[in-house]
Amino acid sequence: MSTHQQYYVPEQSKWPIVATVALLITVYGLGDWFNDLKAGRDGSNGPWIFFVGALLIAYMMFGWFGSVVKESRAGLYSPQMDRSFRWGMGWFIFSEVAFFSALFFTLFYVRFFVGPWLGGEGDKGVSAMLWPDFQYSWPLLNNPDPKLYPAPKDVVGAWGLPLINTILLVTSSFTLTWAHHGLKKNQRKQVKLGLGLTLVLGAAFLILQAEEYIHAYTELGLTLGSGIYGATFFLLTGFHGAHVTIGVIMLTVMLVRILRGHFDSEHHFGFEAASWYWHFVDVVWVGLFVFVYVL
Repeated sequence: MSTHQQYYVPEQSKWPIVATVALLITVYGLGDWFNDLKAGRDGSNGPWIFFVGALLIAYMMFGWFGSVVKESRAGLYSPQMDRSFRWGMGWFIFSEVAFFSALFFTLFYVRFFVGPWLGGEGDKGVSAMLWPDFQYSWPLLNNPDPKLYPAPKDVVGAWGLPLINTILLVTSSFTLTWAHHGLKKNQRKQVKLGLGLTLVLGAAFLILQAEEYIHAYTELGLTLGSGIYGATFFLLTGFHGAHVTIGVIMLTVMLVRILRGHFDSEHHFGFEAASWYWHFVDVVWVGLFVFVYVL
């Protein structure tokens, strides 16, 4: 194992240390921000600390991935390294599956267990003593304590913007797959067109979701403070929207690399990794559409 063709050992790097510091600052800022919100304190420094941490994370990712791209373009990576990258991306997506599984489990637990218990059903129906007049139904438009958590006026209908967004994301998976096939055949015009269409569809999804949030907050009274339905709604759709944003950034980087002549029909794992991530985000949205909006 004396050459990089068998096993590549990268040079010492500052990026793991930068990543650790950036994550520490970001999480601390977020915690400080949320604690101040809960305590009703004005002028919190949490948002600024969080913003600084986010900038450091962006700096770290730009630099670290830039180093990986330079090493790959220099021909330093072997088939063993390619397998390492694939396993790493696979485990990362697995962690994302676990993350969203926990969020979906929270929704199901609240909907099928906690809510009915508070309404007097099940083996923990004694919980109904807390609010004896509470009648449980889902979506929850009659909170147990409306003075503390005012209930929303209505919920976001499934067959408006959510349906359009579902069509947009599902279509984006097809355009991205078409681009991937073009890359395998070394048809770069097809790659650029398919990837460009995917980015347009992803950006349209984010714009429509922002419009949906504005409508929910201003007209429906559906907010993070409107009880457990509002909390789970924004928890699930908000984290998914954040992942779509990350996916758009990843695919934008892939498009820039394509325009610069990177990748060929045999070596394009960076493109494949971004594609895996995008398809995963699309599958999560289908689950959200079914279990948050439709059922």
